[in-house]
Amino acid sequence: MTLRLSAEERIILAKLIGASVWQVQLYEHLDTHEGRERGRLAQYQQAATDSDSPAFRYLASLIVEDEIRHHRIFRDLASALQTEAELRPDEPTIPRLEGWGAEPQRVVELSERLLAEERADAEELHRLAGELKDLKDTTLWLLLVELMEMDTAKHIEILEFVRRHASTAAAS
Repeated sequence: MTLRLSAEERIILAKLIGASVWQVQLYEHLDTHEGRERGRLAQYQQAATDSDSPAFRYLASLIVEDEIRHHRIFRDLASALQTEAELRPDEPTIPRLEGWGAEPQRVVELSERLLAEERADAEELHRLAGELKDLKDTTLWLLLVELMEMDTAKHIEILEFVRRHASTAAAS
């Protein structure tokens, strides 16, 4: 069976020495998504600059910050994939999961302490959101607190991931 690659896949394959077809396709996806992120970032930056609405400019600037982070993450994913595909000895941009250090139990303990703080923060933000409900149509405050609640939920997800994987490493 002969595998047929598109011209674009052949160019990417040349970038990824020794890559599998799956790795080439994933790299292409990451690369094209990063390009779309770049375009979206420019649109948000322009919208924030052009708008005469201070509220929209403020909110668009928050989105710009997220888009910048997304752009970096896609670049990091592509770089890590390239390191893995080419079997490079150097550490990939995104560390492998076996990197919990010599004392993974300390990572578990730290993540548990941080989880407790994030959960307390989540409760406080939830209470604050309740206090701001009456202002939802006159200020951005409730929206901003709700966005912080989402960020806190994300932090909890990250810390639970760390605790779960570091606990497995500590048990080994």
